Amino acid sequence: MSEQITEQDINQENHLLIGGADATQLAQQFGTPLVAYDVSKIRSQIKAFKRVFEEKQVPYAVSYASKAFSAIGMYEVVAQEGGHTDVVSGGELYTALQANFPVEDISFNGNNKSYDELVMAIDAGIGAIIVDNFHEIDLIEQILSTRSTSVNVLLRITPGISAHTHEFISTGQEDSKFGFDLKSGQARVAFERVMKNSKINMRGVHAHIGSQIFDVHGFVAAAEKLVDIVADWRESFGYEVEVINVGGGFGIRYTKDDTPIPAESFVAAIIDAVKAKTEALNMKMPEIWIEPGRSVVGPAGYSLYTIGSRKDIPGINAYLAVDGGMGDNIRPALYQAEYEALLASNVNAKSEEVVRIAGKYCESGDILVWQQALPQTKPGDVIAILATGAYGYAMASNYNRNPKPAVVFVEDGQAKLVIARESYDDLVHLDRHYV
Repeated sequence: MSEQITEQDINQENHLLIGGADATQLAQQFGTPLVAYDVSKIRSQIKAFKRVFEEKQVPYAVSYASKAFSAIGMYEVVAQEGGHTDVVSGGELYTALQANFPVEDISFNGNNKSYDELVMAIDAGIGAIIVDNFHEIDLIEQILSTRSTSVNVLLRITPGISAHTHEFISTGQEDSKFGFDLKSGQARVAFERVMKNSKINMRGVHAHIGSQIFDVHGFVAAAEKLVDIVADWRESFGYEVEVINVGGGFGIRYTKDDTPIPAESFVAAIIDAVKAKTEALNMKMPEIWIEPGRSVVGPAGYSLYTIGSRKDIPGINAYLAVDGGMGDNIRPALYQAEYEALLASNVNAKSEEVVRIAGKYCESGDILVWQQALPQTKPGDVIAILATGAYGYAMASNYNRNPKPAVVFVEDGQAKLVIARESYDDLVHLDRHYV
């Protein structure tokens, strides 16, 4: 049994429980592929983050990074827990607004926001735009020139800190598509320009050093660097910072080889670093914002699949094919992400073989789990892949014209559909006849 599963996650029939509901029954009721979230785990992690800030008595915002998983139901849960949310597109912003998420608690990130997206954000009156580049400043000034409103902003800084993570998900180093570079002086130029516009309220600075990080040192260094930046601006311009946003990227466990620390331990280290640095520089303690995404929804998500065909290559591999794959979880194909899986109907059964769990898509690289020990299985059995709540459905596609799966939220044993399964009609509803 995976160490990600406890005895409370198994019922008397030895079936996997998700949010108190039998996973095999969820598969039967809603079909597969199915993404199921244990909502209590989402709530518990948000509460854990908030608890650290409150125990240390510092002003804060826990801003859910909704690129990990965006849906009306998700924004509703975050709002219930008193969280903020960070969006990175007009689509995510629109979804949050449809969920009636408190607009003052929405921030907008991204390296190429369009004019129309910024209009939507400014006209909605969101809490902050995290400004990424000079073109974006141009657009914001252009929009504000025709309005009587103002806007809160944070400047995204690339602090020159490289996190120990996959190169595709490292974002804080100097050579990055994100943010104003510190070393070249871009950040200071951007600050001076923003401060000249009376309709732009410069609330603070932001940095994000990467994703799936297991070590606190990068976050501490980034936090200290951000304090140094605003201390310099205070000395040069009399600027008093209100917000230091250290981003997210707290690592989670996917397999036995992952050894993350509790996500809230990152927060404690960040707070201590900012406190010590601001006290040493005789600065007022700013609000500290974090942007957890993966750590909030990753461990709470499960992908359920039904086994179909099998291929045995003597002395080489056994392939179990399931009814989903890279269309609903592209992470293994995109950057060799690893997962653990189990047989949902017999969690504690003794493993009898090692198999490769393959998707149904017409790509050799469509492998969900490369090496997985399992008991004997048969067509029709339900496989559960663990910790798929982040960047699975969020990155889903209709490759091979396969419909996207349904998503359910499960809490106290009750399941509710929050995203319906796509139909074949959904796949063609934007198509137009040529002849």
